[in-house]
Amino acid sequence: MEIERDLLNVLKMDKNIFLEDIPQIDLYMDQVIQLFENTFNSAKRNEDEKILTKTMINNYAKGKLLVPIKNKKYSRSHLILLSMIYQLKSGLSINDIKATLDGVNDRIMNDEEFHLEKFYGSYLALYKKNTAEFKEDIDIKMKDVAEEMGSAEDEQLKRVLLILSFITVSQFYRRAAETLVDELITEQDEKKEK
Repeated sequence: MEIERDLLNVLKMDKNIFLEDIPQIDLYMDQVIQLFENTFNSAKRNEDEKILTKTMINNYAKGKLLVPIKNKKYSRSHLILLSMIYQLKSGLSINDIKATLDGVNDRIMNDEEFHLEKFYGSYLALYKKNTAEFKEDIDIKMKDVAEEMGSAEDEQLKRVLLILSFITVSQFYRRAAETLVDELITEQDEKKEK
């Protein structure tokens, strides 16, 4: 199918906030928004899509998804957390994101042994591996669709089957992530009871 080449070009999977992209100085909110817009602008589905807004950042801060902000400036830690929130928000609710990041935020504030940048580096390494695996999986999914459709040349139906296949796998991963979030919540509740 011709879909693969176009699809991989459109997805812009190499877009992320890498450690070397994060300035060593604290940023004001407008600078944070600009960094995210510059990084993810080409990955937007349409011009109306918002990558990050002042309202979003304020809601994340009020919802305690971020460690407290000092003097209206955002540190490298804040930018890393915002990047993780950006990645998580496409698959999890705000409450699930908070539950996921509560332990990370707690460690940032209370555990001198915890190195957020090293942790984020591990995420970025997995991101790179996941990207490579995804590209391979696209090939497999398209071959599966071609096998199911046989010699039929109806590209529209092939695309519909491919969409259904992607969504099915996406749902499996989302449910798996939600199960892990539920386990985190249970562990956090048990710690509070002690």
